Amino acid sequence: MDIATVLSFLSAEDYTIAREVIQRGFGVLFFIAFLSAFNQFPALLGEHGLTPAPRFIELTTAKQAPTLFRWKHTRYTDRRLRVVCGVGMLLAVSVIAGLPQAGPAWTMIPVFWLMWWLYFSIVGIGQRFYGFGWESLLLEAGFLVGFLGSHEVAPSLLMILLLRFFVVRIEFGAGMIKMRGDSSWRDLSAMDYHHQTQPMPNPFSRRAHLMPRWWHRGETLGSHIVQLSAPWLLFLPQPIASFAALAIIITQLALVITGNYAWLNWATILLAFAGISDSFLGWVLGGPWPGWGLSGLPGAEAVGSSASTAALASSSALPLWWAVVVAIFVVWQCVLNVPALRNLFSLHQLMNASFNRWGLGNAYGAFGSMTESRDEIIIEGTLDPDASDHADADDDVADADGGWRPYVFKGKPGDVSRRSPIVAPYHLRLDWLMWFAALGDYRQSWFYALLERIGSCDPLIRKLLGPDPFDGQAPALIRVRVFTYRYATDEERRQAANEGQPRPWWVRSNSRTMVEPTALRKD
Repeated sequence: MDIATVLSFLSAEDYTIAREVIQRGFGVLFFIAFLSAFNQFPALLGEHGLTPAPRFIELTTAKQAPTLFRWKHTRYTDRRLRVVCGVGMLLAVSVIAGLPQAGPAWTMIPVFWLMWWLYFSIVGIGQRFYGFGWESLLLEAGFLVGFLGSHEVAPSLLMILLLRFFVVRIEFGAGMIKMRGDSSWRDLSAMDYHHQTQPMPNPFSRRAHLMPRWWHRGETLGSHIVQLSAPWLLFLPQPIASFAALAIIITQLALVITGNYAWLNWATILLAFAGISDSFLGWVLGGPWPGWGLSGLPGAEAVGSSASTAALASSSALPLWWAVVVAIFVVWQCVLNVPALRNLFSLHQLMNASFNRWGLGNAYGAFGSMTESRDEIIIEGTLDPDASDHADADDDVADADGGWRPYVFKGKPGDVSRRSPIVAPYHLRLDWLMWFAALGDYRQSWFYALLERIGSCDPLIRKLLGPDPFDGQAPALIRVRVFTYRYATDEERRQAANEGQPRPWWVRSNSRTMVEPTALRKD
């Protein structure tokens, strides 16, 4: 077999649309990630944040938390953080606009690697507020997808297969952690609770929860079927691989519709496009049935759409030097993936774990255990320093005896009449941690620092919250209560409407005090 034949075999010319979707899509996600950090990092982790990054940097080593903010001339300041975010957003916009794609094959690598390093430097000092699986997912994907190349070359089959195994680690890993982690996944009852107890519901979560039990059984079974089988089908000939990828995309879109999980689902959808050929997309749009054949082999049918034709026309077969570079990179990544592969089949499977300091070849997964009830922490304040504490009062507006009013968060449940918002793929980090706080995470320092900042009417924290109940005044007292929340039924909403009351979205009960009324204001 001569070199030309090998290069032709390694040229995945039927995946040019997939490359466009993956690269530009991750450009969008990086833009959102940097925007989120620009808006939220200073208040949460900045020089005067809840858990200040400068102090964290002092207490850790470069090996424990590698970051550019550790270097002498780039030590952390809020201003430098915002500059980093600004540069990251500009790089992301260039990818979205297709500017580096117009250059030589290698130009995508430095652009994505620079976005990776800048965001890696943020996540590395992000502590609890950046301890989510979608952070490592975005970073690892950003490190990889530049090797799909620019328009000057066709995508490499080796990179397409590497990204498909990435999907295996995400989806199969999530499926196995569910089967091993909680009996509710095994007896198909997990979705009886999930839509109501998930960290940050959206407007459609309530309707999804109120579906009949047989529907929830079908949701759970369907999740198992797709997560445990579809990722492996990505390695079968086309069009089977495309149908498997489509199944993954559909289930991820269902999660997008019924919850707010930052960019977790969108990143999985983008990576699943590595299984969808241009020929398959052409058939979806009314073209001929895609011929059977191994993914990326020469002779694949061209797509009838003008977009695909233009993309194919702008790509050439793999040059030898580029094929060698990609092959070396893929072999290196395969070595880094060995611990994650072992983890998939381990009885002690780890969830969202990293096996090296650079966060490459990670283990993924979510909701290995299911919460069956929902507790919400409600932080309240009053301007009256002599206010009484009626801890059993369930009024959502104010305690008439003490003028207690709740502080509103932008995304998490609070006011029982407020419909849950759509937030994702943007990430409200403080709101998410409040869900964990209700599960017991309130014992960490960030929570008590939050109460102090609310008590002092800190302007940075105020920007992360909803409307101020006291129009900029610092409260005389702060208290924290916990309630059990559940969705209001259709009948309860109709009854409230008939009585001239606002229709409730939630019903809350079981009030208990977490923090007694405390004076935090410094006069």
